[in-house]
Amino acid sequence: MSNLTNLNKARKDRKRDAEKRDANMHSAKFGRSKADKQAMTAKLSKAAKALDGHKVDDKDA
Repeated sequence: MSNLTNLNKARKDRKRDAEKRDANMHSAKFGRSKADKQAMTAKLSKAAKALDGHKVDDKDA
């Protein structure tokens, strides 16, 4: 006697595997590494600090 297979479960498993495979391919093609993200964050924060340093206070005028 053979094992029973739930066809709905098998179909959903195949779909889930295909979506995971597509997501991995997409992230490899378009994703950024953790180091890239950290470098961009550091660059943006440095630019924001430089901009804040050049602000003029109008409180005294």
